[in-house]
Amino acid sequence: MEEARQSIIEFLKKETGIDNIDIEIPPNSEMGDYAFPCFHLAKVFKKNPNEIAKELSEKFRSNEFLSEAKALGPYLNFFINKSELAESTLRMIMKLRDRYGSSGEGKNKKFLVEHTSINPNAPPHVGRARNAIIGDSVVRILRFQGYKVDVHYFVNDVGKQIAMLVLGARKKKKVDFNSLLEIYIGINKKAEENPEIEKDVLEILNRLEKGDKKIRHEFKKIVDVCIRGQRGILAELGIKYNYFDYESKYLWNKKTEEVIKKIEKTGKLFLDGYNRWVLDQKGYGLGMEMPVLVLTRNDGTSLYPLRDIAYTLEKLKSGENIIILGEDQKLYFEQISCVLKELELKPFRAVHYSFVLLQEGKMSTRKGNLVLLEDFMKEAVKKASIEIKKRHNKSSSKAAKAIGYGALKYGILKVSPEKSVMFDWEQALSFEGDTAPYMQYAYARIKSILHKKKIQPSEKNFADKLGTKEDMDIIKHLSIFPAVVKKATDELRPHLIANYSYSLAQKFNEYYHIHQILKSDEKTTKARIILISCIAYVIENSLGLLGIEVLDKM
Repeated sequence: MEEARQSIIEFLKKETGIDNIDIEIPPNSEMGDYAFPCFHLAKVFKKNPNEIAKELSEKFRSNEFLSEAKALGPYLNFFINKSELAESTLRMIMKLRDRYGSSGEGKNKKFLVEHTSINPNAPPHVGRARNAIIGDSVVRILRFQGYKVDVHYFVNDVGKQIAMLVLGARKKKKVDFNSLLEIYIGINKKAEENPEIEKDVLEILNRLEKGDKKIRHEFKKIVDVCIRGQRGILAELGIKYNYFDYESKYLWNKKTEEVIKKIEKTGKLFLDGYNRWVLDQKGYGLGMEMPVLVLTRNDGTSLYPLRDIAYTLEKLKSGENIIILGEDQKLYFEQISCVLKELELKPFRAVHYSFVLLQEGKMSTRKGNLVLLEDFMKEAVKKASIEIKKRHNKSSSKAAKAIGYGALKYGILKVSPEKSVMFDWEQALSFEGDTAPYMQYAYARIKSILHKKKIQPSEKNFADKLGTKEDMDIIKHLSIFPAVVKKATDELRPHLIANYSYSLAQKFNEYYHIHQILKSDEKTTKARIILISCIAYVIENSLGLLGIEVLDKM
């Protein structure tokens, strides 16, 4: 399809002398595969757009990619060479298999992706998991394209929330990962009732910044428990990290002092009325009444933004940076980007995502109004196991996890990042409709057919037997997969691949119910076996980019 598109663009550029060619997809495939609207040429050529379309159609000559061009009113409609498209697309998929869809554009190029970075104060809830799941898919897409990707997790191990947890854990005999949430909720409730708790927390933070060894040990102990637990849960979902970077490093290594000196050279750093170092950010259109970024406390000790800037400057040395952030971090991200511009550095790219919502509203760790990711994972596996038993009178842990975890990931990834995901158990875990199990089942159905009859595309012109509307509809869809991956890579939007995967599974299921794949004549059966083999490869590749496993049997 891409070769055909480029051929159209070259033809139109040559015949019209215009560089900016806008090609559309007709609403009905019977009208053509591509359409060029001639309205905007009317002023250029002083002619009716219908007449322009007719003249262009007469100049067109068929080639290996395009069979004809027809004028339909003010549109010039192009028809692809269906036999050539089918032959070249299916042979390419059978040749590349698990690499089909990759452009290889990332060869010898690097990305650093920071994602998840959950505060290490409790087990993650489903809302926070959206960061990790989107981030992991972005990493998989980049690696599929050939990029070398390092995955980083920034651990906020010296913040107020950790101080709260340290205070709440002091009288506990044993503190393990599963008890952290209860401790954290409990100390927050006490703080709401007793203002003295807030003073104690600030005192702990003050002693930490002064290097108190006992306090440092308390913080490290709590954070280690949490990070081990979080890492274990996310690893179960296939989400892994190359580096855990600790904020405390920038508290002790004096890099924050170097950052202050660099920012001072911009001429926009000043001490405010509270004796804090503040960066003036006027002129950047941040939409703030007083656009400033506070970097230190009045005693000169660093705040999170200053330590984050030190961390960001270090990351930028490793190449192009991407970060996954909640939509509530948009303003903060813009402020940090402005700092980088002041320092004449290229800002990193961000993927901002909206929240996962409960029926009663947004989740909150502090209030305990949440669904823990680990609980959801267990429920997903349990429900998947029940569904498998209905079909086979037995279940397997591997299959149940593939289906359950796939349902969780797809339920989040199918929604574009800027839109909220409404948390719904039944919908997310359903085996019907726009879900991962639906696509996994389509893949398993193909594998079942292929198990009965295996064919290699050795003979020439096998695609001649794939001439029905349904055949070509699927082949065209298979042919655009590389373009979908390219767009998802450029825009860092995994939902484009999720939506494509669902559409492909739908097309296969419709095809399966219309055509007798194994009961046609021998040559047609061979051609259709090759076609569904290619569908299986592309379903597997597309779901793999979402971190979702496929199963040969369901």
